[in-house]
Amino acid sequence: MISRPRLHWFRMLFVWHGSVLPKIWVQLLIVAAMAEAITASKGDILGWKVGLTFIPFTLIGIALAIFLGFRNSASYERYWEARKLWGALLNASRSLTRQYLSWVQQPQDARPFVYAIIATAHALRHQLRGSDPMEQLRPLLHERLGEQIASARSKPAQLLLHLGTTLGGAMSARRLDPQLAAAMDQSLSEMTSVVGGCERIVTTPIPYAYSVIVHRTVYVYCFLLPFGLVSSIGVLTPLIVTFVAYTFLALDALNEELEEPFGLLPNDLPLDFLSTGIEIALRDMLGETDLPAQALPQDYVLT
Repeated sequence: MISRPRLHWFRMLFVWHGSVLPKIWVQLLIVAAMAEAITASKGDILGWKVGLTFIPFTLIGIALAIFLGFRNSASYERYWEARKLWGALLNASRSLTRQYLSWVQQPQDARPFVYAIIATAHALRHQLRGSDPMEQLRPLLHERLGEQIASARSKPAQLLLHLGTTLGGAMSARRLDPQLAAAMDQSLSEMTSVVGGCERIVTTPIPYAYSVIVHRTVYVYCFLLPFGLVSSIGVLTPLIVTFVAYTFLALDALNEELEEPFGLLPNDLPLDFLSTGIEIALRDMLGETDLPAQALPQDYVLT
């Protein structure tokens, strides 16, 4: 996620870090070079005049803008749903911690229980990004539980099962009233819904065929546009074509980043920051003072 102060409107015109320009500048140079060559030849290819006008590009451009707008809405909806899920995970984690510390009698195992909640957040982050969480989880879990989690395919689900088992044990030992246990189980169910929601986003991308159609149409449109403009605007063709290409290519590139919100691209969600925030909040509720520091943005990118 991009984290930087809002700049003056004039400086915003030249922003590099935090934009998609680093991803599309090569394509823009190719489009500009092709437009320059077509302008120099006045639209001739090997002596054949390409008789295109701006009219078909106007019609195609409107349709293309609608397609890109729809894909942008679908991509941002996935991004925003993912962010709401992680916000719900923070709320459910705080609620479960508060309930355990307040309702369980003689909560001598409060620290291991809360650390298992923290481990769930970190395990979910690693699962969504396809990385190994055990190096980070082992300091949070006792040895036996750590071995059990290491062999599990779905580590967040296994940790949630452990939390439920712990609550069941406290209820059986009459340290937790059954009605209060039911309320705590709702918090556990909310965490389970978050895990399932995140897995749904990861395993159900925007249909690939739709992305291919939009991607191809954008590039064909940008490569053919100079033929439709050179007869009417002449030497300004490369400038106008490059600006139009920037608009369409930038939207296409941004949509690719937003549709997979759990990745490591600049505009993806900062899962490191969010999971560390959950750890800080819960350990602070335990009364600990030696809390981890949240990572600062690197080149305005927060991971």
